[in-house]
Amino acid sequence: MRAAFRISVALLCCVPPTGALAQVSRPPAVVRPRAGMVVTESVRIEPGRWMLPAPTDTAAITVRGSNITLDLSGVTLLGTDPGAPPDQARGVAILIDGGANIRVRAGRVRGYRVGILARGTRGLTLDDNDLSYNWKPRLFSEREHESLVDWLSHHHNEKDEWLRFGAGAYLSDVTGGEIRGNRIEQGMEGLMLVRSDSVLIWNNTIEFNSGVGIGLYRSSANTIVHNHASYNVRGYSHGFYRRGQDSADLLLYEQSSRNVVAFNSMTHGGDGLFLWAGQSTMDTGAGGANDNLFYANDFSFAPTNAMEATFSRNRFIGNRATGSDNGLWGGYSFASEIRDNTFGGNRTGIAIEHGQDNLIAGNRFDGDSVAINLWANPIEPSDWGYPRHRDTRSRDYRIVGNRFTGNRVAVRVAGSANVGIRGNTVTSVDTVLARRDSSDVTMTADPAPPSAADSSLPSPRPGGLRIADDRLAARDRSAILVDEWGPYDWRFPRLWPVAAATDSVNRLRVLGPPGRWRVVSRRGVTSLSKTRGAVGDTLAVVPVGASSADWEVILEYRGAETLSQRGVRRRAGSPVRFGYSRFDPLRDWQVAFFAWADSTDPRHRPERFEALLRTSPLVTRRERRLDYMWYRPTIPALPAERFAAVATTTVSLAPGTYTLRTISDDAVRVRVDGRLVIDHWAPHESAVDHAAITGGRHEIRVEYVQVDGWVELRAEIVRGSDVSEGSPGPH
Repeated sequence: MRAAFRISVALLCCVPPTGALAQVSRPPAVVRPRAGMVVTESVRIEPGRWMLPAPTDTAAITVRGSNITLDLSGVTLLGTDPGAPPDQARGVAILIDGGANIRVRAGRVRGYRVGILARGTRGLTLDDNDLSYNWKPRLFSEREHESLVDWLSHHHNEKDEWLRFGAGAYLSDVTGGEIRGNRIEQGMEGLMLVRSDSVLIWNNTIEFNSGVGIGLYRSSANTIVHNHASYNVRGYSHGFYRRGQDSADLLLYEQSSRNVVAFNSMTHGGDGLFLWAGQSTMDTGAGGANDNLFYANDFSFAPTNAMEATFSRNRFIGNRATGSDNGLWGGYSFASEIRDNTFGGNRTGIAIEHGQDNLIAGNRFDGDSVAINLWANPIEPSDWGYPRHRDTRSRDYRIVGNRFTGNRVAVRVAGSANVGIRGNTVTSVDTVLARRDSSDVTMTADPAPPSAADSSLPSPRPGGLRIADDRLAARDRSAILVDEWGPYDWRFPRLWPVAAATDSVNRLRVLGPPGRWRVVSRRGVTSLSKTRGAVGDTLAVVPVGASSADWEVILEYRGAETLSQRGVRRRAGSPVRFGYSRFDPLRDWQVAFFAWADSTDPRHRPERFEALLRTSPLVTRRERRLDYMWYRPTIPALPAERFAAVATTTVSLAPGTYTLRTISDDAVRVRVDGRLVIDHWAPHESAVDHAAITGGRHEIRVEYVQVDGWVELRAEIVRGSDVSEGSPGPH
């Protein structure tokens, strides 16, 4: 008895009290979710698909407290019906309200404006969540016609203005933590960090979003490694325009410094990397997005810049930047190190205006038209504070140990001073050095000194995602296909035009996973070049002459597993229908342009506009489509500013529901059968306006005023009740 008693006492001495034991060993409670629930201790949500709508400015689930794990294994949270347009998503799925040591894991979140929003949290872990298919806007840039409505502006975010763009995950004032193994696709913004520091971001897949993959604002000392963050892009149409519209795979803005970015696949973004010092630096000349390291990343095949980094001091080492407009645009970069990178097939490899004290060493330039372009402009923008506070001369470059192959110009220098070019290798280059208005430019064949080992460079993390495994990263820019809902991810079948649309023959390519297709229906089509075939085929469609503005072809696909643009997965062998249609009933416009002055300013007094129309027009035109966009006039005889236009047409519509839609910059009014249906007469940046229109015959009159700056005017009719506004404007 005594021995037994001693053993029991010993055991009791080593075991926590009963309450503590229960806390340690008790598994988290399993709870059924409800909209508006507040989580204050670790829980597991009951597996299943849960419709939890969250109206604007509310959250479906709020996590409040510390040392909490929200386990979402087997859970899908739905904010809206999966079939609803993505711009109808509302609210926040999961709000993490402060606290410390918070973990959210293994959930699927769909149909919200923001998937996970964390505010003021210390020690945040998000792992293995799928935050795809949340909010994104309709895009209005068509295959042959860009729209300024789609341009983004991330320049201001002091009051979390970025939230208007939504996000898969949005971290505000977060310190420390790990974002690992998450997937964010087919939304607009992926992972956004605002005033958030010391976060490890790795092994995430953040691709095929129509805005930004990973974004930082006033966020420093973060580590971003081994992510697949490609095809975050808009504003590109192969063979027609390549603007990017300020989308990017990686965005670093406004005093985001000392971040390490390494071993990431960040290809096919509007920019691969878009770094900007910030408005405070532009106003005062102080600070910058400085001392970031970009190492061993692939930023290739961007419509604009593989890397853009301006008004800052940074290191670019061992990256790949090929097939873009510019490999590195480094305007006003200073004391930066650009070393051991691979540039190739760019219009310009490295382009730096007003740079200072920069090292360009050990890089490879293969087939860039101009490998290195350094210059200064004689006049800098008068509204920038930066040149009033800083020395912005282009000066003090070291260009050493680079390899130039197949370039038209190896080094071009203009308006610069003290440029030392030494020990470079040149093969099949037309012009080695082109210089103009520059001083102290020296070029020698002396060998470059050997590079010392750099112990500051990171090593790959075990188990990290590899660049080589990003499945579409190696394709050229023709793999970027952007429709009204963003970039195509090649996981479902579709028909895509291979040339400009015509009234006679339309050539469409069948894209998607491997498989077979057959035609199941057609409307308004007189002939097809084939009725069945395999993915990769090109189908020639000849519309009926009288119906060439309204036709449709529907195909059925069978083959590999598919995943739709709304996230619907179908097993291999399942039938999937897809198609292509064209509806363009406004096809014969009469347009007259007029010049106005102060005495005939039509913006504030309507009678002046009517008087203006009684004057002789500058030019009259007959247009098949009312779709203008330019900064400098593309129509002879038009001034760059202060003109007006009146466009008229007649349309006959079959019975049904339709929407008359305009896009305009600066002012527009529309009358249908003499009745004013759109009145946006105050000058504005590019904006979308709508009016319902019924079937029948109608006379349409569009009145337009241009003040200055950009010109955009488009008028069209679409089927249904479509009142999408597009991307939120600048705030």
